Amino acid sequence: MTPKTEAELAQMITGANGPLRIRGGGTRPIGQCTGDALDTSALSGISLYEPGALTIVAGAGTPISEIEQTLAAENQRLAFEPMDHRALLSTQGAPTLGGMAAANISGPRRISVGACRDFMLGVRFVDGQGNIIKNGGRVMKNVTGYDLVKLMAGSYGTLGVLTEVALKVLPDVETTGTLRLHGLTDRQAVQALSAALGSPFEATAAAHLPNGPDGEPVTMLRIEGFETSVKYRAGKLQELLKGYGDVAVTLGDGSEWAAVRDVTAFADQPGNVWRISAKPSDAPELVRRIEANAVQYDWGGGLIWALADEGRDLRAALGDFDGHATLIRGTADVPTFQPEIPALAAITTGLRAKFDPRGILNSGIMS
Repeated sequence: MTPKTEAELAQMITGANGPLRIRGGGTRPIGQCTGDALDTSALSGISLYEPGALTIVAGAGTPISEIEQTLAAENQRLAFEPMDHRALLSTQGAPTLGGMAAANISGPRRISVGACRDFMLGVRFVDGQGNIIKNGGRVMKNVTGYDLVKLMAGSYGTLGVLTEVALKVLPDVETTGTLRLHGLTDRQAVQALSAALGSPFEATAAAHLPNGPDGEPVTMLRIEGFETSVKYRAGKLQELLKGYGDVAVTLGDGSEWAAVRDVTAFADQPGNVWRISAKPSDAPELVRRIEANAVQYDWGGGLIWALADEGRDLRAALGDFDGHATLIRGTADVPTFQPEIPALAAITTGLRAKFDPRGILNSGIMS
């Protein structure tokens, strides 16, 4: 089923006799989802773009590449730099605006500007009963009752099928500087990244690769802005981090961060891929526990990507910790998403009962 309008989508959901599997670009097949495919790719196109107001509105099926090209023509960008999962998951197609919003996809800049959800101004969606719902607006400050915009972000299509998303965008940067330290242990790297992120020098990304491109540990920081500002802040960070060894600085377009964002180092490696969210200070110990085949730290250590043997349950190795682990790629006899604590699970169940009482939207994806 491929609805061409929001009204058609509402009719299809109303008339559905069983589960529906929501599909946008088909680039993020995460979770075990059953039912007939409901393709939203035809709900596409940019309906409003006001560069002066830093606002763009488009259909949920609009490819992210189209959004980015339109913004680039006005020297603007999606500040939260959404991850492209195609290499990691070996998928084809084009990531879409709706899929990005539904999964709250964010990249390395998450630590400095916020997540996708923080830039969503408004949404239109169809719930599990076929009701067309609009929430939010086209400015950051609006009074519209319940904040369903944030609720839809990260709901993975279980509460409704997005048809339109309004986003705040930001100006692009003139210069990107990347600082690199070599040979640090995981604990040293997290300490160095924490020191940089706690400074006033505005790092916009912080990652540690225990097995860098040359096989040796490399710790990376990114700073962005006008060239004179980038050079000044890079010098200050070099002074701040001199206790951790020599700090090399390169200026350019920051293209090297795409590999960090998309975890391309794991793309051709066999095994399960886990995404672990944790306190940065806990990250090195958690990595020691799981004994993964390979890891990558992002968000200053707050995000751990782990490559493990097929079928292995990393949650059992992690034990109780302040965070959650999601199985992004592979199979294991465990839920894809971290099981919720009883109080939160009760809230989630209640929300789904309100928005999708028949339980037909992406049924099983959270199991």
